[in-house]
Amino acid sequence: MTISPTLRRIGPALLIAVVIAVVIAACVPGASPDGSGPAATPTPHPPLTPAVPGSDPFSTIAWLFTPIFQVMFIVLMAAYQFLENLGAPAAIAWAIVILTLVVRAVLIPLYRKQLVSQRRMQLIQPELKEIQKRYKGDSMKARVAQQELFKERGISPLAGCLPLLLQLPLLFIMYSVISNGLTNVDPTAMLTVFGIQVVDLQCANLNAQGVPDAALGPCIDSVVPFLGDISMPQTFLTIAGFGLSFLAIASALLQLVQSRMMLPAADPTNDDPNTRIQRQTMLFLPLISVVYGGFLPAGLFIYWIVATIFSIIQQYLIVGWGSMFPLFGWTPRFATGHTPRFPVQMPPPPEPSKRAAILTDADKKTTAEKTIRHRERGRQGRRGRRR
Repeated sequence: MTISPTLRRIGPALLIAVVIAVVIAACVPGASPDGSGPAATPTPHPPLTPAVPGSDPFSTIAWLFTPIFQVMFIVLMAAYQFLENLGAPAAIAWAIVILTLVVRAVLIPLYRKQLVSQRRMQLIQPELKEIQKRYKGDSMKARVAQQELFKERGISPLAGCLPLLLQLPLLFIMYSVISNGLTNVDPTAMLTVFGIQVVDLQCANLNAQGVPDAALGPCIDSVVPFLGDISMPQTFLTIAGFGLSFLAIASALLQLVQSRMMLPAADPTNDDPNTRIQRQTMLFLPLISVVYGGFLPAGLFIYWIVATIFSIIQQYLIVGWGSMFPLFGWTPRFATGHTPRFPVQMPPPPEPSKRAAILTDADKKTTAEKTIRHRERGRQGRRGRRR
């Protein structure tokens, strides 16, 4: 199935816009994907070599991210070569799975901080609402009081946003690894560190002289049974120029599960329109990734699916099912009264004498004391008295 050149050009830009929208929606206080380039084409790339800094900002950015790209590509090719030597089917697909697990395992502490911060922000909502009621009409004091409350409870709103922002370079690097690395004729230069070839990659496009030949296709065999060439978009239906992909649909559904698990339980008594809009946005945005099934290589969705499953398991262990249930009015028995394996604990508040004055009545008393004009006694007090 073909895709118009216009859609190929705007696809990555649309992806960036959607991911940034997800980050903004998730980073709003009080509530609770890596060197990019054009879409993969059948035309073989020149030999893949590390980027060098240039006069334009794009080459400089590519040079800065080259070490991360190289590490991820080396891990991917090492897993691929090992599975190929074992004769495993769909070796490149399983190599992407292994690379994803390695990346997410390294980032476990960072994502744990994100989950803990988001969960504590949910637990502290009643106190935040009390501050808003106390300082209604005084937004400056309300912000100061919220900052003091976060400081007391050891909560950093940025801790919940930073991992989401770090996902952007990782996702675009992975996109570049798949769209550029898997379609390249000779990527051995990216497998060499300080003059030493780390992975002895056996290319599938060697000619009679043992040299990679562009006429024989790319070096890596990226064809997977039932999926096709995962370095290219794989769609089963095209509607109005947009291709539908089974992998993209599966990725969107898993992201929807992840979002529902992270959202707090709906409160019928809370009619705050901002809260309702944020819940609807967080549940709707994962479905937009279905649109990108016609633009992005299928291998990127394998990465996305495995990473989302990893996140769901991590969330299950730390925050439990969240607001995943009831689903269409049904709550399974295993989700009733479930307690997470590693529940998030809220630090206790300090003693009243050690709390910030703005969080107690002391601030009001101090302010009221300044507004009282005490009656002066003595000769000056009698000076204006009638005789």
